[in-house]
Amino acid sequence: MDPFRHVMEGYRVVDFTQFVAGPVAGRELAEMGAEVIKIEIEPRGDGSRVYAIFKDNRSAFFVQHNRGKKSLCVDPKTSAGLEIVKRLIARADVFIENFTPGVIGRMGLDYEAVRAINPRVVMCSLSSFGQNGPLALKPGFDPSGAAYSGMIDMQGEPDGPPVAMGGAVGDTNAGVSAAAAIGFALLHRERTGMGQYLDIALVDAYFHCHDRSVHIYSGSQRAIIPRRSGNHTPFYCPAGIFKGKERYLVITAVTEGQWASVCRAMGKPELARDPRYDSNEKRAKNGVVEMLERWLQGLPSDEEAIRLLESEHVPVCPVLSVAEAVNHPHLRQRGTVATIQDPIYGTMDVPASPVRFTQFPALDLRAPMLGEHNVEILRNYLGYSKELIDELETQGVIHQENR
Repeated sequence: MDPFRHVMEGYRVVDFTQFVAGPVAGRELAEMGAEVIKIEIEPRGDGSRVYAIFKDNRSAFFVQHNRGKKSLCVDPKTSAGLEIVKRLIARADVFIENFTPGVIGRMGLDYEAVRAINPRVVMCSLSSFGQNGPLALKPGFDPSGAAYSGMIDMQGEPDGPPVAMGGAVGDTNAGVSAAAAIGFALLHRERTGMGQYLDIALVDAYFHCHDRSVHIYSGSQRAIIPRRSGNHTPFYCPAGIFKGKERYLVITAVTEGQWASVCRAMGKPELARDPRYDSNEKRAKNGVVEMLERWLQGLPSDEEAIRLLESEHVPVCPVLSVAEAVNHPHLRQRGTVATIQDPIYGTMDVPASPVRFTQFPALDLRAPMLGEHNVEILRNYLGYSKELIDELETQGVIHQENR
């Protein structure tokens, strides 16, 4: 039997991050069993503590992205506060930060300084545009990476404006990518004893999401400039979002075999041999989308449409609302929806980590109150006396939220 509680047990992470991308990276490591100490700047802490819905002044946004962490609220602009952070880094395996490039250096915590403190540490910086390049010093959030990556330009109708992403795709992907990179860097350290520096950017995470647009542009010698095409793409047909009788359905039939399957489901197998529809481009130009929607809307129900398409092995899914997704039995059974317990919210649903291990079950984690673990961290990890801790609190070097 594995003696460890989870795969990252025994590793200590100093998480000096806020909002989404950095906290996601730290939370992923916490969900894999790492001990994560979250540094929050005195007196307000992580800026996300004032976001989204609230109950008794507690942010659900903060809760989702910071479960499993210990909170140390400290002022790193003071010499005593900076010394605390440095002493924690000296005892850590990983140091994560997501300030605008240059800020962490001005605090005295760039990689050269961190490596001097702890040569074995893996330091990971997350930012909107990376640590180098013309945009590096530009501040930004998730939409910034979406805009510069070309992803926003691909969202929306052809004759309409671009449409914003419906979630923090870049932030979340950057956070998960950072957690993966940290794990591999720690593997390298196990082999060599060497720490290293990781540079993760939201714009890179977003640009990596282009499944076809970049190679179509480049491979056509720039003759084809991909643009937003609404609910359907001319490169695959029929594939996209279709209006059914009661709701919208996603149908993805991207191969000739799947097109033939759609024809059989519609009761028109002869269309698969019709030269008007013998390529994706012809199907897109010759009204297949409209034909399929007329068929869908003529059926007794969307359930019947799904049954007929699935009987021919055509990928088809209903477009679920957030409420429907949260309560869907598949997402519940898989643990895609995590039901957590919070001291303020009580029972609450949040997205679970996408990472699954056969030997390790999901951990029951909660988000910390601001500065909740000040005394524990300073006393147990750094050996500070009660008198010194009280003095630091009186001086405003550390702060704890009163509950």
